[in-house]
Amino acid sequence: MTQTAPRRTAPQAAASRKRTAAPAVVRPTGTGAARRWLALAALMFPVLLIAVDNTVLSFAVPSITLALGPSATEILWIIDIYSLVLAGLLVPMGTIGDRIGRRRILLIGATGFAAVSAAAAFATSPAQLIGARALIGVFGSMIMPATLSLIRNIFEDARERRLAVAIWAAVFSGGAAFGPLVGGALLSHFAWGSVFLLAVPMLVPALLLAPVLVPESRDPAPSPVDPASIALVVGAAVGIVYGIKELAHDGGAPAAAVLAAGAGLGWAFVRRQLRRERPMLDVRLFRIPVFSAGLLANLFSIFSLVGFLYFLSQHLQLVAGKEPFEAGLLMLPGLALTVATGLAAVRLAARFPARSVMVAGLLVNAAGYGVVLAFGHDGSMPSLLAAFAVVGAGVGLAETLSNDLILASVPPAKAGAASAISETAYELGAVLGTAVLGSILGAAYRLRVEVPSGLPAEAADRARETLGGAVEAAHLLPADAAAELLASAHQAFDSGVVYTAAIGATLMAGAAVVVLRGLRRP
Repeated sequence: MTQTAPRRTAPQAAASRKRTAAPAVVRPTGTGAARRWLALAALMFPVLLIAVDNTVLSFAVPSITLALGPSATEILWIIDIYSLVLAGLLVPMGTIGDRIGRRRILLIGATGFAAVSAAAAFATSPAQLIGARALIGVFGSMIMPATLSLIRNIFEDARERRLAVAIWAAVFSGGAAFGPLVGGALLSHFAWGSVFLLAVPMLVPALLLAPVLVPESRDPAPSPVDPASIALVVGAAVGIVYGIKELAHDGGAPAAAVLAAGAGLGWAFVRRQLRRERPMLDVRLFRIPVFSAGLLANLFSIFSLVGFLYFLSQHLQLVAGKEPFEAGLLMLPGLALTVATGLAAVRLAARFPARSVMVAGLLVNAAGYGVVLAFGHDGSMPSLLAAFAVVGAGVGLAETLSNDLILASVPPAKAGAASAISETAYELGAVLGTAVLGSILGAAYRLRVEVPSGLPAEAADRARETLGGAVEAAHLLPADAAAELLASAHQAFDSGVVYTAAIGATLMAGAAVVVLRGLRRP
């Protein structure tokens, strides 16, 4: 840096070396504060896109089902593969960004994300769309670790950084609210591919502004890139999620074997990191109770939100018969509560212990699923929307503070690793929310749906697989038989919400207990 300080202590000198980047970050006076906040604004465009992408595609599932005719498993892979690849590569890409420059890898990721998203909009088969989504996940994994690491580098003042991280978290929550509304508007006027084309205009501002406003930064002593560790962590994520989905879909020994293999690869990854002198990921961070409790709150909050979105978006469109934009408007109050309570959490944490605010958020989340069990099991739309609003409020309270606690609980030198792990928990929560709750919904549907005779074999199979398939097959039947099929399909789909709500409420209550224990000491 150009700035120097006389008689620095050893810790100060180490911190200075850690902050040193090429090119160096300069803190100009006068307009420096304005430039920092403008840099934050530039970084929020890719953050917003990543958040939108987690919810907008779930909202487009009915349109994709009708257009491409995917199976139930293919639908889950279309949604999950992006977050799965993203979660598996976050830590490796964070390490690469430390070496080549965090701003540089952010720009590479944003460019690739926009280009592949534009190509995905014109996919003609489920396999093509799954492949494009996987590649989008690769580029997305370059974006995610860079944003939070750059924010920590730009905002050296603790109070400014705390506010910047709160804004970062609020933008994630805002993206969840923005996704269904914009997705509904696009799907009301355009084909399903429009939700992918959305990435281009959202990333152009970042590509133009980041090179001017965002300072480059590198880790002067980054951890080495370890191909074996990358293979282990990606294999673990794929095996665990795929095994969960297959167990819910077909069950049996093969699915259990895949799940066990994923867990084994995860164990091998941890063992490898513990044995290496300079591990790609310092897994000892998980021994810090506050760090682990924050991760748990982060993961399960997103799990509950995305899992509820997966069910509710299909219920509103395929059961209640709402147009996409109308369904987005109906969901907007609940998603807006996520943003509002997330911003309120910062002020609440100034008056009450952060532990109390986070635990309250998780319990509110559990109460939202309790509303479904009490009043929404019969598919009542007002009850489901009210329950979703309660879940959204709880997510905002818990998820916003969890990111701040994760960063604050580790030494400054470990901030990059903590950021990558925090974002990995976020993405795994999104994956598991769809995989676990979506698979349970699919299993309940297949057990209960009754398909009348008179359908071609292929159409009958699709009707037995997914609710969208049943809606499509109903067009091939006489009016009476079509009404009978739709009534059975609607009831079969909604029957699964009882099981998902019970699981959601139990997990949120359990997470609240763990967080309370993990944050017992300041």
